Amino acid sequence: MADITSATPLFAIRAVALDAETTGLDVRRSRLIEIGAVHVDGTRIDRANAFQSLVACPEPISASATAVHGIDAATLEGAPDFAILYPGLKAFIADRVIVGHTIGFDLAMLRHEAERIGQAFAPPPALDVRLLAQIADQRLPSYSLEALAAWLNVALEDRHRAMGDAMAAARILVALAPRLREKNIRTVGEAIAASRRIADAMAGTAPIAWELPGASERSAIPKLDSYPYRHRVAEVMNPDPVFLPADTPLTQALAVMAGHKLSSVLVGDADDGPEALGIVTERDVLRHIAAGGAAALSDTLEALASRPVLHVPADAFLYRAIGRMSARRVRHLAVTADEMRVVGIVTTRDLLRLRSESAVAMGDDIDGAQDTQTLGQAWAKLPAMAASLAAEGVEAAIIAAVVAREVGALTRRAAMLAEAELTAQGSPPPCPYAVLILGSAGRGESLLAMDQDNAIVFASGPEGGPEDLYFAALGQRMTEILNEVGVPFCKGGVMASRPAFRGALDTWRERIAHWLERSSPEDLLAVDIFFDFRAVHGDRVLAGTLWREAWEAARNRTAFLKLLSEAAGETRGAVTFLGRLRTEEDGRIDLKLAGLKAIVTTARILAIRHGIAVHSTRDRIAGVAALDVGGASDLAALRDDHAAILEAILRQQLADIAAGRPPDNRVDPTILTPAEAAGLKRALAHLSVLDDLRRDQLS
Repeated sequence: MADITSATPLFAIRAVALDAETTGLDVRRSRLIEIGAVHVDGTRIDRANAFQSLVACPEPISASATAVHGIDAATLEGAPDFAILYPGLKAFIADRVIVGHTIGFDLAMLRHEAERIGQAFAPPPALDVRLLAQIADQRLPSYSLEALAAWLNVALEDRHRAMGDAMAAARILVALAPRLREKNIRTVGEAIAASRRIADAMAGTAPIAWELPGASERSAIPKLDSYPYRHRVAEVMNPDPVFLPADTPLTQALAVMAGHKLSSVLVGDADDGPEALGIVTERDVLRHIAAGGAAALSDTLEALASRPVLHVPADAFLYRAIGRMSARRVRHLAVTADEMRVVGIVTTRDLLRLRSESAVAMGDDIDGAQDTQTLGQAWAKLPAMAASLAAEGVEAAIIAAVVAREVGALTRRAAMLAEAELTAQGSPPPCPYAVLILGSAGRGESLLAMDQDNAIVFASGPEGGPEDLYFAALGQRMTEILNEVGVPFCKGGVMASRPAFRGALDTWRERIAHWLERSSPEDLLAVDIFFDFRAVHGDRVLAGTLWREAWEAARNRTAFLKLLSEAAGETRGAVTFLGRLRTEEDGRIDLKLAGLKAIVTTARILAIRHGIAVHSTRDRIAGVAALDVGGASDLAALRDDHAAILEAILRQQLADIAAGRPPDNRVDPTILTPAEAAGLKRALAHLSVLDDLRRDQLS
């Protein structure tokens, strides 16, 4: 059963909509006489899976209460006692957020009834649709259940009875989720925090258990062994896989496996991609011989090969390989490099020193998500994973690389879901294509405050032609899915749904040529992150061609690079004359604008200038430094500056999420330790060299 975390998207919530009918409105004196509750899983209300019962009551029911709900003493004849119902109710609401209209009253009644029978009532996380509606629209004349139902076009049934009102609350919650997203309230934690800020007199009368359990009490990700997040598959794989033809006799294959001390061989040609290859493992051989006896030794590999071969990229972190093996119940994975070429094999034997906890399966949860809701539930685990890694002392740059890897996986899955929807409507892809991620995700440097930066390149077709129109629809649906899951639309429009960020290979070639020869200020905003792109889905050969051509074309265009440098602007002074951080009115400093952007831009420009065709800022800085072209000490310090800024931003973002705030790049320096604050000041003060560094390298 999936846990609810503060990062769970509202549209993927696992909730119980609940309502209670009582003998009156005084929490201290009234008694419970009816309970209605229904499960809400994302946008699906499971009416068939409901908890509904009258409750025996020894106290008289006031005439005014009966006039509202129609329940009197005769109605309650034969109803079960609360003590009988309570265990089933606890099981029904376990591990879910409680939702209702003025839900504080209902929870207070449940608490009092539990206390009367000597039972504990653990306060659950709760959301009040009345308060959520106030967040969504503060101009409504009324927030009654009837008013909210009319506003949201929600049907009411059996009003003032527990099940009818619980169903109404469930429908209102589902209808409110997209409206709240427009107000930048996307997650359970953000909804709880916003509700707390506007809690009214009703909540004060019947206190609501607002808080979600902390990470130490109930985290979707247990404490992590950080090794799989620090190291990549290429470090542990066997880099010499053996390929044998499908018609190879089993006896010959066994001789090869024994001679090379291998537990598997790949079936097919070394030039084939994993989708065309098969694999035969030592276990496959043993099972085949056990089933067929000695005669089985004369069979060919094709008779027992498993196809296609499951695979993982060489630059993927080890947790990805562990998660895939665990989820797919396999012991061998092919390892692929650029353009899906198999370059190795990784096995469970290679990973014996690593703990294979369920936590590392998050990546495969994303890869295997069959709809937007399950994709959102998988994505919600990311902040807890980042927090666990930070607690283990993993540096922010590595955590950022892990996050970026999952942004890529999320984008790939969103593209696959979008393609499946279009194919089901009779519109399969008209030609090969690749989905690209740009910006921080492409560089492998994403933290937790992110928006979309993506693009599409397809094999051929004019702008406005049938291919372009297909990929416009694909890009639109893909970006909608990402937005729903928790990666908001890009405010600058850097998305595959926009014409400027999709096109055929020849169209992209024309754009690049235009950027290099006649760049306008508007163009430079797009160029700034284009050179960070990485393919995450589709035809990687197509994407690789575009990547190589773009870098080669830009390398010697000094005038173009100078324009990029000028567009970056002068580095802002983030440290005052007295050595203090230059904060804004609310006491925060935007570290993306104050330092991170300048470092990233400088590293990108210098890498293009010197033909260092790599993705990450750290690798770009190291690559330029290795050329010994000057500024060695400044370049070395720049890597440390980059690390210090990332650490401060990550710490703030984790604190924001824990507090139910959208994560931000704006950092409150008071959350930093004295040593961290001092390191940040040194980093920001040192950035004054960036303008000169770019100027010297481009001269």
